[in-house]
This record gives sequence, C-alpha cells and structure tokens, in this order.
Amino acid sequence: MTNGIVTNWSENPEHPPFVTIGISLVCILALLMYSGLSPLMQQAMIDVGGMRPSTLSALLGQNPASWWNAAALSLVTSLFIHASWLHLLGNLAYLWVFGIKVEQRIGSLGIILVFLLGGALANVIVALRLPQLDTPIIGASGAVSAVVGAYLGLFPGRRIGLFLPLGLYLQFARVPALLVIGSWFTLQLLYTVFGPINGAVAWWTHVAGFALGLSFSLIARALAQIRL
Repeated sequence: MTNGIVTNWSENPEHPPFVTIGISLVCILALLMYSGLSPLMQQAMIDVGGMRPSTLSALLGQNPASWWNAAALSLVTSLFIHASWLHLLGNLAYLWVFGIKVEQRIGSLGIILVFLLGGALANVIVALRLPQLDTPIIGASGAVSAVVGAYLGLFPGRRIGLFLPLGLYLQFARVPALLVIGSWFTLQLLYTVFGPINGAVAWWTHVAGFALGLSFSLIARALAQIRL
C-alpha cells in the first residue's frame, strides 16, 4: 500500500506512539529473520505463521471449543510476516501516516484492538470468502486498512497533505481525508470485484479491514457521546 501521502512532522505528538513503533519493530525484526533464512526455511516460516484460508475455513466449521489451535493463532502471526521490504514499507508508510493520530485519539489499547482485531477479522472474512484457497496469506495489509478506516471515522473532516503532480512539478496541497481515503477505498472495491483471484485475496483483505476499522471508530465515537 504505497502512495504520495505525507504527514506534517512539525506538529508535536501528544505522546510517543509506542504501539505504532512497537508494531513496526516487530514487523521489521520478522522480515530480518525471514531474510536470513534459506528458501526452504522461508517457506516453512510462511507455512507456519501465515493464515491458510482453507484450513481456517474448515476450523470455523468445527465446534468452537476446538478453535484454539495454531490455525487460529495464524490470524495474528500472519499480520507481522512480510516477504519483501517493498511490501513491508508500503504498509508501514500507511501505518505511520494514519496510526499515530489514531493512537493519540483512542490510546494504546485502542489502536492495539483496531490493529490486531481488525487484521484478524479481515483474515476471517477472506477465509469465508475464499474457503478453497490453500495459499498462506501474510502481511499487515488488513490490519493497516483497519487503522485507515478508524482514522476516517475519527477524523472525517481532517485534511491530509499530498504532493500532486502538475506537469513537470509536484505541488503540495491539503486534501480532505474523506476524499483521499474514499478514493483509495473505491479502488480496493473495484479490484475486489473485477481483479484476478490473487488480487482478490489482497483486495478483500483491504476492504474488510477498512470496513472493520471504520465500524470500530464509529462505535467508539458513539460510546463517547453516550458518556457525555
């Protein structure tokens, strides 16, 4: 997930984004470990830590008492495994642009729930949509998409800094978050509907994560209003 989005680093954060930093470090360490392995061991790491939709779909059809096993754990472990630096850096770029503000608004526990629960549920939805797929799914795309969705729900009127290409030059402009994220979501939806099967896996992860994150943030805002 890459884009020309930049953030305003001149704004001092209310507190260090410990969770955003921690998630980033875990993902980086996991990729460093992956990079140091032989091809055979790399595949083993993906097989063990990745989420296999066919296995998870079969597990969901069993008694709930049997859900607590390695297949269920892969809903979370798969979020921290990436096979390339391009894949990881694209996810981290979005995580830092949107995650810092989300963490400041809903706190450390809040963003942990959005990232882990949103990413895990996005994987569940992929397994339900593609129950015959036997290829392990890895990456934090679903979890990061949940963070993006939460950002839109929490800050619908905020503007995001973008470098827009105007001829041979790049012009910096502040565009409403609703327009930027709405355009991104529409693109994910189109790829989900019209993309090839391998693209559909990624796009379903993005769409599901985004919708879940948006739902979480709207529920959080509603509960805050009730307390008031």
